[in-house]
Amino acid sequence: MNRIVFAFRCFFSILFRGTLPSDIAQAYGYSKVVPMRPAPAPKPQLGPAEGAVQMLSILQRDSRLVDFLMEDISAYSDEQVGAAVRDVQQQARKSMERYLQLVPVIDGVEGTYAKTEAVEVKLIGNVPASGKAPGGTLRHKGWRAAKVDLPPAGPGNVVAPAEIEVE
Repeated sequence: MNRIVFAFRCFFSILFRGTLPSDIAQAYGYSKVVPMRPAPAPKPQLGPAEGAVQMLSILQRDSRLVDFLMEDISAYSDEQVGAAVRDVQQQARKSMERYLQLVPVIDGVEGTYAKTEAVEVKLIGNVPASGKAPGGTLRHKGWRAAKVDLPPAGPGNVVAPAEIEVE
């Protein structure tokens, strides 16, 4: 009967105080009472999909990029599209510069000869059957994110919440 009482006392003591009762701990040979603490919850880390949705959300919030891309612009004149693109591009660029530090993969002049020493190279044109070449004409420098500093993510995969105007 004594063990049942000990069991209940231990259970409720651990549940409410996080420690064993000192008299029971000493009775069973535990010289030091160590409080039991729950393990800290792991920090949620953004995966590639969440980071992509978060970046789209930022670009939508600041420049309405998603709205522009999802709209059918075939009915508009080139002048109207050009005027809209200028504003979207300026705002999107500011947002990207705020949260990303982009650097070229190859820091060279486009149109000049470049060696294929960089790992992040895509060969285009007359590519040998081996898939390797010592170099060629640099057509695009490429971009690498040297630093990503995104703000805390919002709930779910919402790129932009729906907007309802109340009258």
